[in-house]
Amino acid sequence: MTILQRWRKRPPILAAETPGGPWGGGSGNDGDGGPRNPWSVPPGGRRGQAQGPSALDEFLRKARGVGGGGGGGGGFGGLPAGGPNARTLWIIGTSLLIGLWVVFTSFHQIGPQERGVVSYFGRYTGTLTPGIQVTAPAPIASVRQYDVNVVRTENFPRGDGVNLVLTGDQNLVDLTYSVQWTIADAKDYAFQLARPEDTVRGAAESAMRAVIATTTLEQALGAGRTTIESRVAEVTQQILNSYRAGVRVQGVSVNRAVAPQAIVESFNKVTAAQQEAVAAVNRARSYAQQVVARAQGEAAAFDRVYAEYRLAPEVTRRRMYYDTMEAVLAKSDKTIVEAPGVVPYLPLDRARRLPAPGAQPTPGAGQ
Repeated sequence: MTILQRWRKRPPILAAETPGGPWGGGSGNDGDGGPRNPWSVPPGGRRGQAQGPSALDEFLRKARGVGGGGGGGGGFGGLPAGGPNARTLWIIGTSLLIGLWVVFTSFHQIGPQERGVVSYFGRYTGTLTPGIQVTAPAPIASVRQYDVNVVRTENFPRGDGVNLVLTGDQNLVDLTYSVQWTIADAKDYAFQLARPEDTVRGAAESAMRAVIATTTLEQALGAGRTTIESRVAEVTQQILNSYRAGVRVQGVSVNRAVAPQAIVESFNKVTAAQQEAVAAVNRARSYAQQVVARAQGEAAAFDRVYAEYRLAPEVTRRRMYYDTMEAVLAKSDKTIVEAPGVVPYLPLDRARRLPAPGAQPTPGAGQ
């Protein structure tokens, strides 16, 4: 055991008691087969001193400690592991790591569109505004950063699925829509809801089904789409405000509203019938407008004639008589006798050949 300890303290080439070394045996006399090692301690030791390491051994030990040369002992740079210099280096390294940890967890860069929610041991303490802000290091303080300007979108349904909604007139409609929202209050968004995205989806879906339940199928298919979007956005915002969700609904967009695929043929027939009914109603209204306009025109003409009749009844009566007779006799065959006692020439044969009013003329008859 003593040999191993001394071998750790000195290089093997300078070991004083190496058996079979270049200086011979380790006993130090000529009787062992070689000259005595000049670096070894005499067998009796130095006079007046206890046996111990030589000056050269002490010098080599100090050289190894200062210069960091190879040697025994596991330490930092060749130093013994338990020495004072090793403890100093460990303290410096640990302090450096702690300092870096404090710097990286205490300084926070908040972007222009972000807000930082600060909590000390899980308790809310404040909201960080844009810029470089300082807090206590972790795990004492934790900071969660939220982008309050980005517009998030929730699509209903997710993917290409079918979303059947019941209308107020007991019809089904396949409805796809989306909801756009932003973070209004970072504190409420972080602490009031466990899963804010799921809460927004649930509130929007409930609002849409409630609004469609009071809407007819015709309105849901396009006529009242704008009204539906505005009402759903309003109801969704009311629900989220009651939860103090810290969310602002930016808008609701109805992307598609069609009949379910299973009844699309029947639905097309119903749609065609509805369109035909609308066309018939439009034609009836147009005819009614024409009749009313013609009656109004005749009434206006009668009012004008009556006004003239009140001014000159005899003249107006005679004029009306002449106008009526002209209209009646305009297309009839006439024979006029002017003076009494004068027998006019009457073409009786021609009169017999003339067709009756409204009858077809006989071929070959005279004109």
